[in-house]
Amino acid sequence: MSIAQHSLHGRMSSLFRQVRQRTLDLCAGLSAEDMLVQSMPDASPGKWHLAHTSWFFEQFVLARNPAYRPRDAAWLYLFNSYYQSVGPMHARPHRGLLSRPSLDEVRDYRHYIDDAVNELLATDDDPELVELVELGLEHEQQHQELLLTDIKHAFWCNPLQPSYGAAIPVSTNAAPKSVRPINGRDGVVEIGHRGEGFAFDNETPRHRTLLQPHALADRLTTNAEYMAFVREGGYREPALWLSDGWATVQREAWDRPIYWQDDLQSEFTLAGVRDIQLDEPVCHLSYFEADAFARWASARLPTEAEWESAAQGIEIDGNLQDARRCHPLAAANNDGLRQMYGDVWEWTASPYVSYPGFRPLPGSLGEYNGKFMNGQWVLRGGSCVTPRQHLRASYRNFFPPQARWQFAGVRLGYDR
Repeated sequence: MSIAQHSLHGRMSSLFRQVRQRTLDLCAGLSAEDMLVQSMPDASPGKWHLAHTSWFFEQFVLARNPAYRPRDAAWLYLFNSYYQSVGPMHARPHRGLLSRPSLDEVRDYRHYIDDAVNELLATDDDPELVELVELGLEHEQQHQELLLTDIKHAFWCNPLQPSYGAAIPVSTNAAPKSVRPINGRDGVVEIGHRGEGFAFDNETPRHRTLLQPHALADRLTTNAEYMAFVREGGYREPALWLSDGWATVQREAWDRPIYWQDDLQSEFTLAGVRDIQLDEPVCHLSYFEADAFARWASARLPTEAEWESAAQGIEIDGNLQDARRCHPLAAANNDGLRQMYGDVWEWTASPYVSYPGFRPLPGSLGEYNGKFMNGQWVLRGGSCVTPRQHLRASYRNFFPPQARWQFAGVRLGYDR
């Protein structure tokens, strides 16, 4: 292994240990019972997250060696997520039934995989190894975020509505009472990954697109602004809603964001129930709710190209997982676009489809993103439970339009 390769492998080994430990740290206050609960089919138990992220390294890193033998062949079935080309998998809605293997056995499995990957990084000079490990770490950071959103939903479903962590400090910021539209670039712009550093395949290729004159709100929509929408009957006005959205409102009896309490005075957070802070960004909205609110506000949702064009050049900083707040924070009184990264994922008006010239990763890893380009919508910017290192301007998150257990909110867009 050359000096340059040794340095690269060494940095990746250090990052590997850091990310893998962070996942365990997020679970430190959870009991074995907490780690098994699955509150809905879209969520997964914490124990499964720990096992699946280890399965990923076993399947796509360690198993590259034909002589490798899995720790337990049955676990390849239990902890596969959706990689049909790899083999069959346990049904997602039934992950909460996996009382065996035990949590201790899953933790031992993680240590076993960690040791094997670290040994590879120390001895194998294949450049592809570093790329695969990096992909695995980015994948794990996605699951760190899912672990927090999933346990929040599970604790909300518990009549005791327990707390995951310490009390969330009340924000000292006071969001400006009015939103200020900031004009964006129009004409031909470039979006997509520039080619430096890591990116998922769905962020490529970089390409040109045409933007019409437009503006973006200088900050995220607040609880106060969304409260006005609720109190003025937004959930009772079909003209504001997309057809499928209105059908969902009727079927699910939606009348407020998922974690707001009946009194419209308090909300459930990862620190338990607390008063709604009106200046904080509203979060846990579905695409349907975000879109309806934008219509009510005589605005619209930005496109992902408008968002990315505005975000390029803005420092990736803000209220992210690294701050350990795990809850949105009111905007500071600064000029320009604020809260572009962190606090809440921002729904866009863009369906999740491929970019011109898109090519998925080769082999089974091609199932990572491309196969989901159907019936989902793009979100941008990260949230208060997204690791800072995980984000970039070109990052594309995606969820179905009815999903609202994620930390998702609204930045308004405007035609000019």
